[in-house]
Amino acid sequence: MDLGLRGKVALVAAASKGLGRAVAEELAAEGASLAICSRDRSAIEATGGAIAKATGAQVLARAADVSRPADVAAMVDAALGRFGRVDVLVTNSGGPPPGRFEALDAAAWQKAAELTLFAPVEFVRRVLPGMKERRWGRILNVTSIAVKQPVENLMLSNSMRAAVTGWARTLANEVAPFGITVNNLMPGFTRTERMEELARATAKREGIAEAEAIARWEREIPMGRMAEAREFAALAAFLASERAGYITAASIPVDGGWIRALL
Repeated sequence: MDLGLRGKVALVAAASKGLGRAVAEELAAEGASLAICSRDRSAIEATGGAIAKATGAQVLARAADVSRPADVAAMVDAALGRFGRVDVLVTNSGGPPPGRFEALDAAAWQKAAELTLFAPVEFVRRVLPGMKERRWGRILNVTSIAVKQPVENLMLSNSMRAAVTGWARTLANEVAPFGITVNNLMPGFTRTERMEELARATAKREGIAEAEAIARWEREIPMGRMAEAREFAALAAFLASERAGYITAASIPVDGGWIRALL
């Protein structure tokens, strides 16, 4: 299937590893040019070089802390300076730290909001004018299964991802007349560094082995295993494509059936 991404420009945040890198690799393989960022300069530059070598894509790789509006602005400006436009925006970030309500102070909530909610808002604020002018755009937000079924001990993530969903759902209606779609991707338990972090936190809290924490999660998944990042990235590439032009305002899980809700 030709997804119609050849010649498009995609900006993918938090792309040095995990889900962000998998999405960037998939988009590049479909012919898109890339602007990618992460906080770790050496890691993102290495990732950019690897993707360019593997796919032949043009890749701009920069260090940026997406929780800082100035870094978001600089990243978008760099992408526009290099490619002239951004057609596809994938907002993504590392998740806020785990913890229960009483263990989280006001500073923790502020940092979580800056990382998880304010960052995608700022990215969209910067790229939306160009998308509206060209009457074409794809905005994809990486959220979480926690939006539909809260995950234990993830108070901050459960709350902030839900806020992103409300913002994105409202935005989708506002920009639909301009040929711009806005969708959320809801990763489930996926083999990434984030899951390793959560497994360590669970093991420490409950006094069990990390392997047991992972095995417990896998027992809750009807497919009996965690997802691979590339399986998540396949959905992102489709939603970014010409083929998905009539899909908007959706939150789609990639969870192996973990969410028990009907819708």
